[in-house]
Amino acid sequence: MRRYWLIFAQAVTVCLAILFVVTTLRPDLLRLAGPAAAPQAATAAGQPSAGRGAGVVSYADGVARAAPSVVNVFTTKHVNVPLIPLPDDPLLRELFGQVPGVSRREASTSLGSGVIVNQDGYVLTNYHVVQAADAIEVALKDGRRDTAKVVGADPDTDLAVLKLSKLRSLPAAPLAPDRGLRVGDVVLAIGNPFGVGQTTTQGIVSALGRNGLGLNTYENFIQTDAAINPGNSGGALIDAEGNLVGINTAIYSESGGSMGIGFATPIEIARKVMDEIVKTGGVKRGWLGVEPQDVTPELARAFDLGRDTTGVIIAGVMRDGPAARAGLRVGDIVQSVNGKRVADTISLLSEIAQLPPGGRATLGIVRSGKPAELAVVVGTRPGKPR
Repeated sequence: MRRYWLIFAQAVTVCLAILFVVTTLRPDLLRLAGPAAAPQAATAAGQPSAGRGAGVVSYADGVARAAPSVVNVFTTKHVNVPLIPLPDDPLLRELFGQVPGVSRREASTSLGSGVIVNQDGYVLTNYHVVQAADAIEVALKDGRRDTAKVVGADPDTDLAVLKLSKLRSLPAAPLAPDRGLRVGDVVLAIGNPFGVGQTTTQGIVSALGRNGLGLNTYENFIQTDAAINPGNSGGALIDAEGNLVGINTAIYSESGGSMGIGFATPIEIARKVMDEIVKTGGVKRGWLGVEPQDVTPELARAFDLGRDTTGVIIAGVMRDGPAARAGLRVGDIVQSVNGKRVADTISLLSEIAQLPPGGRATLGIVRSGKPAELAVVVGTRPGKPR
């Protein structure tokens, strides 16, 4: 027995001596042994091996999937340029601008972006990109170019649909499934900022449902910190897999460049607007003909509403409008539309806008402190001049 213990002690001593020598003279041999064994152990456990580029995050596949459908939009329109300095007064400028010889007509060019949403040549972009344009040219990522015409526009959401003149069988953008974005999701903006060519920037969803910005009549923006600059308008906001989640629309900036606050119209809204424009050439929305005002705590006390400050007070009713014909009065407080509560003016306008013109709606109101219901035939919202 003692002989076996002696052999064991000698073997341990030799191993420790070898480990000491290797650690002192060739420590790199020990570092090489660790990583070599790790992938084997991970693979044996059923996990994906590290492989090439382990630890590197890339969105190249998603960008490659979406980029071919993003186009550059070039517009040309003619404007009157004064030959002599004109006063700052708008009325005098308009008066002098109509006098022959005081101004000359010149072509003005601008740029933006768009997204191919149909293989037959339909392109979705912002209304302000193509507003009042005399000519529109679209350039694809692969270098092809074509002229385009405006199929229809919706100034209330700042969206427009173009149709290419000749090109067909085009790469259409994959639309995101209706699973909903979350704050913190990674998104990428693809467009043509400053006319430098197609560019991709990366960020996250900073907020959802942004409104009250004064940009459009109907606002429900995705806010992102992905860099959006002039020329990105109308371009694609995609998720990490390359699915189209929004149309880049506007930025908050004091300098004209990106400050990390950009806004995009969600694809759910853009898809509805696009489908109606393609089908009918425009967008029709429900309308009541009222002037709404948010219920503040002060107004709630004045109207004896207690702690319930939700709802919208009617500050004005258009003569012979849908609301007037239904009997809605100034001072009525609208708290629901077809059973759905409305919290403020924005939510009321949004709910009414989604109703089909000519349909009937039930308004839950408070009149003289008593709840009541009022049936109204929804009208068609007058369109903005284009």
